[in-house]
Amino acid sequence: MYIPKHFQLDDEEIIYDFIEKYGFATLFSQHNGEPYATHLPLTLNKGESALYGHFALPNEQWKDIENQQVLVVFQGPHCYISPSWYETTLAVPTWNYVSIHLYGKMEIIEDQKVIFDSLNDMVNKYERPDSSYNLNDVDPKYLEGMSKGIIAFKIKITKIEAKAKLSQNHPVERQELIIKNLESTSIQENIQVASLMKKNLQK
Repeated sequence: MYIPKHFQLDDEEIIYDFIEKYGFATLFSQHNGEPYATHLPLTLNKGESALYGHFALPNEQWKDIENQQVLVVFQGPHCYISPSWYETTLAVPTWNYVSIHLYGKMEIIEDQKVIFDSLNDMVNKYERPDSSYNLNDVDPKYLEGMSKGIIAFKIKITKIEAKAKLSQNHPVERQELIIKNLESTSIQENIQVASLMKKNLQK
């Protein structure tokens, strides 16, 4: 990924927190000699420096993916930045965003306990704290049948690239103008980008 020095994100804790928050990713590999992508939720195991997830069995991306170097993209909030918000007409439009690229080796998982644990981790992550749903309460035979329809995997992370393009290459005064304009809208992504810009200014 192209990352100018202004936008380089190196803090591993921030990167991992971002992945936890924006866990719906795009997984790229080579399939039948062509680039191929699947959109799917992934969970992060910090201790193992690995991602866990699963394909639907009919999705043939899994058939030639094992041991490939794959790319996983986590995309956060993003929005248009208008030059009309600046104090000058010597400006052009741009786009602010945060994106994390993880590279790693793909491993297909066959151990049923590991598969269950990875599915349980995902359910626990996304179910509300007061939810009555618990994977341990699901009928084992039903769960076994459903599990036959997926291909579980683990990606051992080998490289991380992270980019936070939040107008850091502009003067502080201009960044504050951008934040003010983003916060004046009701668009949630604009407000989220403004929040990220504020945190960056407070460093």
